[in-house]
Amino acid sequence: MKTSSRFLLIVILAAGFAVYFLGVRPRLQAAADLDARAAAVGRPPVNVVVARHSPEANEVLLPASLQSLQETPIYARTDGYLASFLVDLGDKVKAGQTLAVIEGPEIDQQLNQARAALEQAKANVELARTSATRWKDLGAQNAVAQQEVDVKVAALAAGEADVHAAEANVSRLTQLKQYQTITAPFDGVISARNVDVGALISAGGAGRALFRIAQTGTLRVYASIPQAYYRSIHPGLPVEVLVNEYPSRVFSGQVVRVAGALDAATRTLLTEVQIPNDKGELLAGMFGQVRFRLQAGEPPLIIPSNAVILRSDGTFVATVDAKSTVHFAKVKLGRDFGLTVEITDGLNEGAQVVANPSDSLTDGLVVEALLPAPAKQG
Repeated sequence: MKTSSRFLLIVILAAGFAVYFLGVRPRLQAAADLDARAAAVGRPPVNVVVARHSPEANEVLLPASLQSLQETPIYARTDGYLASFLVDLGDKVKAGQTLAVIEGPEIDQQLNQARAALEQAKANVELARTSATRWKDLGAQNAVAQQEVDVKVAALAAGEADVHAAEANVSRLTQLKQYQTITAPFDGVISARNVDVGALISAGGAGRALFRIAQTGTLRVYASIPQAYYRSIHPGLPVEVLVNEYPSRVFSGQVVRVAGALDAATRTLLTEVQIPNDKGELLAGMFGQVRFRLQAGEPPLIIPSNAVILRSDGTFVATVDAKSTVHFAKVKLGRDFGLTVEITDGLNEGAQVVANPSDSLTDGLVVEALLPAPAKQG
């Protein structure tokens, strides 16, 4: 009798479980799904972002072409033939160091002639001085006419002028002879040698440059800073220089000069940056990038670009208020940064803006605002 009762109880329990799982539970789940769907239809979820001002310090990355602090071609100042060169491509030189020597026999002969002419002019002056002195004495005794005295005095003055002219010619030729020794104007490196021994050298810029010398111990970069950041640029501001040849290195530099006016065509401020290069790791002419960390005068209000709604009557964004109600706000756009855009008017900081709004959104619609998950701290 006890066994039959237990069996009956088991059968009843099994039947109850079957009824629940096969009948009651699916109906409850369906009802819950219907409620969820009804809630979803009543309050559609939307992704929102909070409008914030951009960070105080913005990274501005600009292309950069590295230049020598000084670089100049070296020309000859006298004619002749190249007798020898003492430095070659890539050599480091000091200011005043001899680079090459020019032979100019014509200059030597002209200098000798000028010196002889100077001695002759001095001798003529001494003779004219003696004659002038004698004729002055005779004129004081009324032994000769005053006109003849004046002629002798004038001849002395002319002779003295000839001496000055001869001295100037000797000085000029002496200077030209000194130019036969080519020296470095400053410390640097020889970046080009364009002549060989025996080459005919012509004076001045009309001839070919003998050498090109560059001062590379310090390099410089010219960058054009956008107008929005001109208040942050000043001498002494640290910057970073990046080149592809050193992917894991950052070279430090600083702003040394700032133009006193903006370029009217580009609305940018020309800025000179200098980079120490004592080890010679960087070469003049390299291409790289210069990175500034700048603060705009008024940090702009930033929202994602996909939150902007363009209509025929203006530009709008969809916002969600504290009661989860959608409102459309007319805004004015500023600069376009690609993924984000600047809002100059019509929106306050902290407003919840719908990202990528759908066409089904209407003003006054109650929604479920979904904020982005906070970034994980590493």
